[in-house]
Amino acid sequence: MSLVHALDRYYLALTLLVTVGYQLTGFAIAWTLQFDKITDFTGGSNFFFLALLTLLCGNTFYTRNIVASVLVMVWAVRIAGFLLFRVLKMGSDTRFDDIRSNFWKFLGFWVGQILWIWTVSLPLTILNSPAISDLSSGGSNPKFGTSRDIAGIVLWAVGFIIESVADGEKFYYKSRKIIPRNEPTNRGLWRWSRHPPYFGEILCWWGIWILCLSPTTNGQLSSSGRAAQNGAVVAPIFTTLLLLFASGVPTAEKPTARRFFLLSNGPHASEADTNAWTEYKAYLAKTSILIPFPPALYRRLPRVVKRTVFLDFPMYNFDEATDGAKAVEEACRNMSR
Repeated sequence: MSLVHALDRYYLALTLLVTVGYQLTGFAIAWTLQFDKITDFTGGSNFFFLALLTLLCGNTFYTRNIVASVLVMVWAVRIAGFLLFRVLKMGSDTRFDDIRSNFWKFLGFWVGQILWIWTVSLPLTILNSPAISDLSSGGSNPKFGTSRDIAGIVLWAVGFIIESVADGEKFYYKSRKIIPRNEPTNRGLWRWSRHPPYFGEILCWWGIWILCLSPTTNGQLSSSGRAAQNGAVVAPIFTTLLLLFASGVPTAEKPTARRFFLLSNGPHASEADTNAWTEYKAYLAKTSILIPFPPALYRRLPRVVKRTVFLDFPMYNFDEATDGAKAVEEACRNMSR
């Protein structure tokens, strides 16, 4: 089997078309049946198919290409399998309650998923493409085992372990109801970070980009090839920004704070939950928002360090005077319906 040149030398159009087709098929099924059990599974599994497709089409099977492809496929199988298992256990995904019945909003989510998958897959897509791995077309394959290869694999492994363990811990705690509803999840990795799965995912994709970069840093690529590989840094940057400012931390921080605030101050507040909000604020003060860090040390850090080095931006803060008042008002309004 010879190397496949499909549409362009970097497999950008090929992977985009496959992703669009796969995701729109998933959307059609989810919209028609009005359920979201396949939504996250379709997203995760798409990464697997792109990794396998580009590896097979590239047909070079260099060690670096195989290792990078396998790491992405392992990550994809784990995340797709876990999210499918979780939604089947839960019955539905509350994230889609407000958009599932709205065609354009629901479609918008799937279009966003297309952009996420295609962009984050870029380092591997480009590595497996003829422009990088076809030696007869100006590609390069430096001997596997460079410092970047090792650093990328180690970074991916650390991230994968953190993400997998944290997801498993959270699901176990919630499904077994080990942690009372008026207490935050503060065991295991969650004791050191409020969002360890996001931190792990960020590490994974920075690791993949670094692993894929050796043909540029240690090989003899054309200037366009080097530009493509360097430009693929958009993948881990996109992941980081997405989780910090869009679909990750922001969707969890204030809603969680709102829940604890209402436990102590809402219309359904009970004596048993009187200290829920106070204890949650203490948890926030001692627990890093993203980067795992010992609580005893984090508590003592100046606020400016927490908001810069540890990325605990003001936008995540739940203000009792404004957000709290709005939460109570909405809760009271819902009671009267």
